[in-house]
Amino acid sequence: THHHHYHCNHVSVLSPQICKKDFEGFKKLFHRFLQVKGPSVEWPKINRPPEDSIQPYEKIREKGLPENVANSLNKLVVVKLNGGLGTSMGCKGPKSLISVRNENTFLDLTVQQIEHLNKTYNTDVPLVLMNSFNTDEDTRKILQKYTHHRVKIHTFNQSRYPRINKESLLPVAKDMGLVGESADGWYPPGHGDIYASFYNSGLLEQLIAEGKEYIFVSNIDNLGATVDLHILNHLVSQPNGKRCEFIMEVTDKTRADVKGGTLIQYEGKLRLLEIAQVPKAHVDEFKSVSKFKIFNTNNLWISLAAIKRLQEQNAMDMEIIVNPKTLNGGLNVIQLETAVGAAIKCFDNALGINVPRSRFLPVKTTSDLLLVMSNLYSLEAGSLTMSEKREFPTTPHVKLGSSFTKVQEYLIRFESIPDMLELDHLTVSGDVTFGKNVSLKGTVIIIANHGDRIDIPAGSMLENKIVSGNLRILDH
Repeated sequence: THHHHYHCNHVSVLSPQICKKDFEGFKKLFHRFLQVKGPSVEWPKINRPPEDSIQPYEKIREKGLPENVANSLNKLVVVKLNGGLGTSMGCKGPKSLISVRNENTFLDLTVQQIEHLNKTYNTDVPLVLMNSFNTDEDTRKILQKYTHHRVKIHTFNQSRYPRINKESLLPVAKDMGLVGESADGWYPPGHGDIYASFYNSGLLEQLIAEGKEYIFVSNIDNLGATVDLHILNHLVSQPNGKRCEFIMEVTDKTRADVKGGTLIQYEGKLRLLEIAQVPKAHVDEFKSVSKFKIFNTNNLWISLAAIKRLQEQNAMDMEIIVNPKTLNGGLNVIQLETAVGAAIKCFDNALGINVPRSRFLPVKTTSDLLLVMSNLYSLEAGSLTMSEKREFPTTPHVKLGSSFTKVQEYLIRFESIPDMLELDHLTVSGDVTFGKNVSLKGTVIIIANHGDRIDIPAGSMLENKIVSGNLRILDH
């Protein structure tokens, strides 16, 4: 059967066949969707997690590291969620192939980090990419460039499920194809699909056979998600009976993160609560920074043996996320998805670790891209760290307007990335361009009115300034 699994998962994207496993998975999800009515949590039963179920990172770090870090590393597999396209940033193809810093893409940085680990500790930590049918072909073409790097790279594909007409609840695809009219008929069902598709691909068993015990899963666009030796050591050093099967890295909420999922205690288990599961009347309470202080970074450490066990017992249970979409022709569809972190309640001795904010550095927009390309961060062996020269640990709040949404447009508007070491807040709106070697400090707001254009001259230093109208030159 392994051959069959393998074949099924690596069917060429254009092939009309859909894996039988995919269909079974969809059927199961769809049945559950039809049965479930109302929110999946009862608000009064929600409790704060007990003190010891979310450990401060400092406490984990205090244990120090053993002599033989290599032993632990050889039990680890790094998995990156690579199913997403760069469309939200105006790019074609996989998001992981967008250049982030000095011509390095998300994928380049990931490979450099793991290669650095393998060289430093003389280990064999493999990289596994979970692709979707949207990203598989392009990603695999590019992987050839890493053949001589010191990291083994495996891929497997997320399932491919049919989109459902919102009214009739019937699939919209006319055939199995992924081109032409039916292209819109299919979707990858969220990163919660990792458990089934990893298992079905045969790769999970292969890695267990190679002596691997844990996977570290994260979004490929989270540049803070590097392998943390202290968390790994915590996992591996637990006595077998109390061994932790699932660690979720969480971090403190700021006002920017009010929508992030949070950990709760529910019916005696740690559980991920997402905004989509919250009854309407309680959404404001969910968003409050006081009651739910932390959110899920989606950096997860999970036992391979436990995934295998739960898959085989059919005991993986994740809340269904109903994601409504409108197709290009105006047709309303829904896609049923699940989230990888939602399975936390199925694992034994699950734990949250409250990590520093620096482990959560997602690049979702060009505003985020501006931060990571700037002198706020220095790049070393594929890892970005906040520059020593920055006085305070928080990142500046950057909001670039719609003229900057697409990466291509954004790059044209900055002749060079400004010095942002002393910046607190930047808002830019309208047709604005930046010359070379501009320096931004404090709070800077630049607003070009409709039809006007503002060029910030080369070498300008803006400190606590509001620039508006159509000023071409600024007085200093």
